[in-house]
Amino acid sequence: MKPVKAYAAQAADKPLAPFSIERREPGADDVEIKILFCGVCHSDIHTARGEWGGTIYPVVPGHEIVGKVTRVGQNVTKFKEGDTVGVGCFVDSCMHCANCENDLEQYCKNGNTQTYNSQSQDKQTITQGGYSSHIVVTQHFVLSVSDKLPLEKVAPLLCAGITTYSPLRHWGVKAGDKVAVVGLGGLGHMAVKLAASMGAEVTMLSRSKSKEKDASELGAHHFRLTTEKDTMTELADSFNFIIDTVSAPHDYNEYMNLLTTDGVMVLLGAPPEPTSVAAFPFIFNRRSLVGSLVGGIKETQEMLDYCAEHNITSDVEVIGIDKINEAYERTLAGDVHYRFVIDMATL
Repeated sequence: MKPVKAYAAQAADKPLAPFSIERREPGADDVEIKILFCGVCHSDIHTARGEWGGTIYPVVPGHEIVGKVTRVGQNVTKFKEGDTVGVGCFVDSCMHCANCENDLEQYCKNGNTQTYNSQSQDKQTITQGGYSSHIVVTQHFVLSVSDKLPLEKVAPLLCAGITTYSPLRHWGVKAGDKVAVVGLGGLGHMAVKLAASMGAEVTMLSRSKSKEKDASELGAHHFRLTTEKDTMTELADSFNFIIDTVSAPHDYNEYMNLLTTDGVMVLLGAPPEPTSVAAFPFIFNRRSLVGSLVGGIKETQEMLDYCAEHNITSDVEVIGIDKINEAYERTLAGDVHYRFVIDMATL
């Protein structure tokens, strides 16, 4: 085992602080990575503060990781020392269930191993994430990252990018489709960029007029305030797809009538409280309300290659690790455009 520097939450009500963790020595199929940048996801905050339950303390968050390969095991063929690589939301899975065999490791029927606060496949250790100097990951779950794009802006693609790319691809969004994006944050700004790059006509739905300029600069063709009384009536039966990125409690029923026949509303945000929906808006227009969870390794690599080809990155604010607690508060206040990324050289 090798001690490495990290930042950890020791309890739900304690700020993150310097901590030391141990990483395994690289096994035959492992890749050791020196972490250069790690994005700050809303999930990090939920976990660090125990808001979803099940947090095992101390916990080192972080699952938007880019860095350089420092060592590889003897069986590793995909990577070599010095390669630029990434690690996303999970670092292992059973590899033999139907979903794993179909490149859907995120839906592993035996439970994938998430990058932090998750039981390893050996059922003995708990994973620790990217707010650390190094990480060791089996080669199948390591991704190639192009050096054509700024790495600090690539890091959030490992979560925010694939979380929005996957449903756009799965439900076949194409040129000419009308797509609404609800919520302009870390996920929402990537949904706008990606949908627009695919040729869709994108409308930003927001409760804040201040988001209009940003939405346009990100690629949205239209902007509508959901707080205006006529908006929902005027937009009825307008969209083929709605990408809902909001994690705060809100009423899904408000949006269902905005879908056309066979329209699909995709839930990406995870509000902490359940909500109910009425049946008739679905029944009478064959609409669908669905959810989506990141992407498998093959699709995540596809997304990274797509973004490199189309020059798509996340809009970020780079911080030192000593500003992480402040960044959490600013994220909760919506005071970030649109993702904090930690420069791990400051650790």
